[in-house]
Amino acid sequence: MCNSPQYTIHGVHHHFGWDHSIKPVQRVAPGSSLEFECLDSSAGQLTPNSTVDDVVSLDFGKVNPVTGPVFVDGAEPGDVLRVELLSYKPSGFGWTANIPGFGLLADQFTDPALKIWNYQADALLPALFSSEAKVPLKPFAGTIGVAPAEPGLHSVVPPRRVGGNLDIRDLAAGSVLYLPVEVAGALFSIGDTHAAQGDGEVCGTAIESPMSVALKLDLVKQQPLAMPRFTTPGPVTNHLDSAGYEVTTGIGSDLMEGARAALSGMIDFLCATRGLSATDAYLLCSVCGDLRISEIVDQPNWVVSFYFPRIVFE
Repeated sequence: MCNSPQYTIHGVHHHFGWDHSIKPVQRVAPGSSLEFECLDSSAGQLTPNSTVDDVVSLDFGKVNPVTGPVFVDGAEPGDVLRVELLSYKPSGFGWTANIPGFGLLADQFTDPALKIWNYQADALLPALFSSEAKVPLKPFAGTIGVAPAEPGLHSVVPPRRVGGNLDIRDLAAGSVLYLPVEVAGALFSIGDTHAAQGDGEVCGTAIESPMSVALKLDLVKQQPLAMPRFTTPGPVTNHLDSAGYEVTTGIGSDLMEGARAALSGMIDFLCATRGLSATDAYLLCSVCGDLRISEIVDQPNWVVSFYFPRIVFE
């Protein structure tokens, strides 16, 4: 955790959706350090005592809350907001769900499902999925962004050129994210914190977990940026690498269908070799398995691979 953040932005100061008319909760100078209290992506609708019935009754008008916004003095369109992610303080509670209609294989997994996680927040030891599986943790914020110039309220669910619901696992401690500024003050917000996620977040949820985030906000003046970019310390998968991977592939002319085939192949493999139910395999793939584009030049067919870390079963 940041030793002495200059500002704390409490979780009560959260909002749903991006809108540059939302009044900032704090005004800071460039170079300021802050600590944000972030809610989980259900905004507290799911708790350690929740059951699958609570997934069915989720209010989707209250998903993916972000804490903020914060006005950065001197920020103006054409600038870049530099976000240095210093540390994460997890809560020890998380959840993963299959939400009907959501996820890469939504047409195949139509029933709701819920996994409640408890993990050691200080030691960040692997979280137990079952007696046979445990998932190494890597905390990060799934949603980080600034307000768009276009007026009105915009959904927080899709990512945008100004950031938002990026769900990039490598935006962990030590990474630096650069966001294009479109409005005065940038109006920065952050939320949707995860204890662990695979690249792709294939079922639609990670280990969704409330936590605090310490970061530093700074400006890069008048260096227009088309899309977010970031730097991250390496290695980026050392929490998963030590026992190698099982890998399935999807091959064809459509990357989305290739991704679906690679994931389906891994679910079938885990069911056959580990005795998991298809739903459990799907959830597990979402929190620790990685979708990768292995080849996109040998037309007319491309290769998508799904990497599942063997350490989960050791």
